[in-house]
Amino acid sequence: MVNESLATGDTVKAKVVDIKKFGAFVELENKEEGFIHISKISKKYVKEISDFLTVGQEIEGKIIGKTKDGKYELSLKENNDELIDEATNNSQNFEKKLNQYLKDSDKKIPEYRKHLDKKRNIKKR
Repeated sequence: MVNESLATGDTVKAKVVDIKKFGAFVELENKEEGFIHISKISKKYVKEISDFLTVGQEIEGKIIGKTKDGKYELSLKENNDELIDEATNNSQNFEKKLNQYLKDSDKKIPEYRKHLDKKRNIKKR
C-alpha cells in the first residue's frame, strides 16, 4: 500500500500487536503505528482489554488524533460495537459453559466416589 497521509476522522483497518493495561498498540494497514486508549475501546465499561481485543486481531477504527510520540490515536467506539458485542457474547458463552461444567462435575463426583467405595469393599472381601 502506498504511504498516504491519514487525517482525523478517517476510518482505518489495523492489527493489534500488543496489549497493555491502559490500551492497545496497533499496526495500521499502511504500516504506521497506532494506539487505542482503554477509554476508546467500547461505550461499555472496559475492565480488561483482553475481554475485547486479542493480539493479532484485525480491527477497524476511527483516527481521533495523534499521540505525543507521533502514533495515530484510534477509537473503536463508533466502528466496532458489533465486534465488541460478539467478543462479549463469546466471553459470556464461555462463562456459561464453564459454570455448567462445574455444576455437572459437582453432581458426578459423589456418584464416582460411591462407585469407587463399592469397588474397594468388593476387593477387601
